[in-house]
Amino acid sequence: MPHGLTLTESTSGARSLATSSLAVIGILATASAAAGAASTALDAAFPIGAPVLVTNIAEAIGKAGTGGTLLPTLKAIADQVTPVLVVLRVDEGEDDTETSANVIAAIPALISAKSAVGVRPRILGAPGLDSATVTAQLVIAAKRLRARAYARAIGEDDAAVIAYRETFSARELTLIWPNTSPDFAGDATARALGLRARIDEETGWHKTISNVAMDGVTALTRNIAFDLLDPSTEAGVLNDADVVTIIREWGGFRFWGNTTCAGSDQSEYRFESAVRTLHALQDIVIEAFAPEFDKAMSVALVKDLLESCNTKFSELATSGWIMGAKVALAATGNTSAELAAGRPKFALRFTPCAPFENPTVDFAITEEFYSDFASQVAA
Repeated sequence: MPHGLTLTESTSGARSLATSSLAVIGILATASAAAGAASTALDAAFPIGAPVLVTNIAEAIGKAGTGGTLLPTLKAIADQVTPVLVVLRVDEGEDDTETSANVIAAIPALISAKSAVGVRPRILGAPGLDSATVTAQLVIAAKRLRARAYARAIGEDDAAVIAYRETFSARELTLIWPNTSPDFAGDATARALGLRARIDEETGWHKTISNVAMDGVTALTRNIAFDLLDPSTEAGVLNDADVVTIIREWGGFRFWGNTTCAGSDQSEYRFESAVRTLHALQDIVIEAFAPEFDKAMSVALVKDLLESCNTKFSELATSGWIMGAKVALAATGNTSAELAAGRPKFALRFTPCAPFENPTVDFAITEEFYSDFASQVAA
C-alpha cells in the first residue's frame, strides 16, 4: 500500500443548490441609423432577427442607432440597472400593423435565445411596440420561458385602460399605466423591465416592483390621484382592476400595485411575487433533478434529491424569501409498476410571501392616557 494521503471525490449525497436568478431581460425593438458608418455599426451589433447578448449596456447604447425603440429602451433600462440583456432587433414596417407582425414573427427567436447566446431571458418586453396582438404573444413566450412580461395598458382614461386589462387572463403579465414620457410610448415599460432586474439583484425575486423609487423620471403623461388611506382614488381603482400604476410619493416616482393579470381561476397567483416564486422554485427543482436523469433510481437517490431541495427551501424561508416549501414523494400514484417504469411522482407545496398590501389599523379614542395625570402633575 502507498504511504500517503489518497483523495477521492463522491458524486452521491445531497447537493447544495444555488438561488435562482431571474434577472435576465429580453427585449424586442426596432432601430435605425443614418447611412454610412453608423448604420454599419448598428447592423453589426444588432443584426435583424438574431438574438444578441448584451453585458455592457453603456457600450450597447453607443451602437443602438438614433431611430426606433432600441435606444430609448436601453437608456430607460440603464437608468435603473446594469443588466444582462438579450436584444432582438426587428424590422420597422410601413405601419404599426406591419411592425407588430414583424415583432410577433421574431418572438420564437427570443424563446429559443438560450441556444444562441447561452442565457434564458426571464423579464420580457417590447417597449413602444407592445400592441394588443404583440402583448398576447409576449404572454405565450413568458409561459414558455417561465418569465414575466411587462406591457403598457392601452387607453386614454381609466375606463378604457380597465376594459383593456379585462381582455387578458395571464398570471405572467403585468400591465402598466400611465407612461413616464411624452416622447417614447414604451418608457414606463422599459423602466419596469430595468427595475424588475434591479430588484432581483438587490433584494430578490420575492419582492414586487411596487413602491420602489425609479430613476430618471421627471413627469407622467397623466397625473394619478393617490391617497394611502383612500382606496377610491384613481390609483386604488386601477390597482383593484389589476393595473399597475405610477404615483409620485415619498421623494420619487414609483410603480404602485402588486397584481398580475391572472384570471379568476388562478387567484392564488394574483400577486406578482407568487408567480415569481413559483418560477424560482421550478428552477431549483430543475437544478436538483437534471443531473440525476437516467441514473439508477434507488432509495438513496430519491432521498438525496428531496434533501437537496428541502434544504434549499429551508434556507429561503430563513432568509424571508418564502414562508415555506417542501417536496416529497406524492401520497398517491407511486405504484410498483410506475416506479419500475422510472416514473416516480413528487408533490411540492409552497407558500410565497404575500406583499404587505392592505394592513388595517383600528383607531379609538380612549381615556387611559389620563389615568395617571394627577400623579404626573404632582411629580
